Amino acid sequence: MQWEHITNQIISASMNIHSEIGPGVLESVYRRCLHHELIKAEVNVQSEVSLPVLYDGLDLEAGFRLDLIVENSIIVELKSVETILPIHKTQSLTYLPLANMPLGLLLNFNVLHLRDGIKRVINNRYRS
Repeated sequence: MQWEHITNQIISASMNIHSEIGPGVLESVYRRCLHHELIKAEVNVQSEVSLPVLYDGLDLEAGFRLDLIVENSIIVELKSVETILPIHKTQSLTYLPLANMPLGLLLNFNVLHLRDGIKRVINNRYRS
C-alpha cells in the first residue's frame, strides 16, 4: 500500500505519545501532541480542518471538523473513549468520501495498549 510508510509514522508517533502521557487524557491533548510530533518529523499535517458537505450544488458548512489530515491523503480521527463504537467507524467512513481521501486512521488513546485502539478505515470509492 502506498500510504504504509506514513501510517507507520503516525502510529509510531501515537504510540510514543501514549507511552509518555498514558490513557484517559482529553482528545485535544493527544491531537496537539500528535500534530507536534508529525511537524517535528517534517510530515505535512493540518489540524482541526473544516469539512463542508456538498449537496445539490450547495456548499454546506455542517460543522464537521477533521482532527488531522496527514500528507493530504490520510484522515486521523482521535478518540479517548472506553471503547470504539460502530458509530465512530461509520463517522470515519463518512468523512473519507466527503474529503475525497483514500485512508483513515481511528485512534483510541483510552486503552491500556494503543495497539488495541487502532482501526484503519479505507475509502473503497477513492479516486485520485
